[in-house]
Amino acid sequence: MLHNRVLQMGLLAASLAFPAYAVDPQKQVAPVDQIAAVVNDDVITRYELSERVAEANRILRQQGTQLPPADVLEKQVLERAIMEMLQQQFAKENGVRVDDAQLDRAIQRIMEQNKIASQEEFRLRLEREGIDYKKFREDIRREIIGARLREREVDSKLLISDGEIDNYLANQAKQGGKGEEFHLAHILVVVPEQASADQIRARQQRAEEAMHQLQKGANFAQVTAGYSDANDAMQGGDLGWRPSDRMPPAFAEVLRALRPGEVSQIIRSPGGFHILKLIEKRDRNSPVLITQTHVRHILIKTSELVPESEARRRLLEIKQRIENGGDFAEQARRFSQDGSASQGGDLGWISPGDTVTEFQNAMDKLLPGQMSDAVQTGFGWHLIQVVERRNNDVTNEQKRQQARTAIRALKGDEQWQDWLRQLRDRAYIEYREQ
Repeated sequence: MLHNRVLQMGLLAASLAFPAYAVDPQKQVAPVDQIAAVVNDDVITRYELSERVAEANRILRQQGTQLPPADVLEKQVLERAIMEMLQQQFAKENGVRVDDAQLDRAIQRIMEQNKIASQEEFRLRLEREGIDYKKFREDIRREIIGARLREREVDSKLLISDGEIDNYLANQAKQGGKGEEFHLAHILVVVPEQASADQIRARQQRAEEAMHQLQKGANFAQVTAGYSDANDAMQGGDLGWRPSDRMPPAFAEVLRALRPGEVSQIIRSPGGFHILKLIEKRDRNSPVLITQTHVRHILIKTSELVPESEARRRLLEIKQRIENGGDFAEQARRFSQDGSASQGGDLGWISPGDTVTEFQNAMDKLLPGQMSDAVQTGFGWHLIQVVERRNNDVTNEQKRQQARTAIRALKGDEQWQDWLRQLRDRAYIEYREQ
């Protein structure tokens, strides 16, 4: 179904719910909303919360997942709403925005992925699934803002040294599991940064309650929906296929001891308490022939002083100069705001998965010597030129790049969770009893 694909982006759209009512003794019945939580200067109302809970219930039913207790699910949905509101507040304060033109392009990509030809057909598909189109657009906008926040606050600041790569490859060889991949799901109970002993005990008790439910035979997806703090909780905590080198060594060791379908004991990490479920495992040692692209680019970043339209205009001016005989490398050295500017924008040989999706898709459409139109990613606006391509087996260089990618993914996930915990710790949050 269309909505199931949208859910992979972590979206929750509006559904049916009803507010509390108060009687006007003179004339009529008027709706009165109540506050569920105060989040800094904003509030989450009971009506908004009931909408989210109703939608969560609908999603879980569609997936065939047994519903958790109503109070457990409501508490979980409220926590997610708080974290979403905190991210949106931070984005607004720091000038991270998505305008309607960018949103339209994102909607178009969703339509293409779902093989939908027209806007009218798209609206009808959403309506048949009970999804309001305007609400859907705003959910997508928030999702994009969240992704840009992570890129800006975490991913763009990650530094991976050659020493880290050397140590990673050495540890991988010692573990003897370099070809392992695990399809797993998880439950994460987050422990706030600088949590008190009482807070840690409370979070550990929550993880133990989840484990108790699993031991009694409860469905893993149901328990995940009710207890996990991870963004994928409404999708059963499914993490997909993960190579052993893209997870903490302690996790890989636990998974090696499990058989498909089995669940781990509670695992403590700096971020909180984890419960892992092994769905399937496989070996990926077979050599793979890959297509690598030698590419260079020019990047114009957006900021509060340089809006999206201005960044794109500047990039198109650079493109026109190149088309009129200007040298790409010279233009990159003069104007690109990427670290590759001093090398004329040269990124070297790029393998599949080394870049963000938007960059990869635009690059793959170009023949050697061709130059793209303006391409937008979370980094800003790019002008991409393919220099040459080659087919290559997995080499030592490729293994190092895979190691770099694995380290980046692991550090990125950890630092993003740390950033979210810090964001919450700095916030004023007040729960209101019904």
